[in-house]
Amino acid sequence: QVQLVESGGGLVQAGGSLRLSCAASGRTFSAFAMGWFRQAPGKEREFVAVISWGGGSTYYTDSVKGRFTISRDNAKNTVYLQMNSLKPEDTAVYYCAAERERLTTRHYEYDYWGQGTQVTVSS
Repeated sequence: QVQLVESGGGLVQAGGSLRLSCAASGRTFSAFAMGWFRQAPGKEREFVAVISWGGGSTYYTDSVKGRFTISRDNAKNTVYLQMNSLKPEDTAVYYCAAERERLTTRHYEYDYWGQGTQVTVSS
C-alpha cells in the first residue's frame, strides 16, 4: 500500500503561481512512477504530468508545457508540481498518483491515488 497526500492548492489570480506537493508513505517511493492529474467540474480526469522513478524522464500534456514542472525528491518521498503562468482553465482538483510498472499517461493504469487538492485560478 502507498498513501498519498496532496497539499499546496488554493486560490490564485491568473498569471500567478502555485506549488503542489504530494507526500508518500507506506512503500518504497522510488519504486513508483508518479503522475499528476486534474479534474474540473463536469469533466473527465485529465493527465497533467508524469515523472519516472529516478526523475530522469518527464512528460506533460500540451496545455501545460512550458508552464508546469514536475519534480521529485526520493529522499523526502515527495513529488512536486510547480505551476506558473496559471490560467482560469487550469482550475480543477489536482491529484497525484503512483504506478509501479509503467510510465503512463492513462489514469486507469495508476494503482494509488491521493485525495486531491483544489486549485482555483481567477481571471
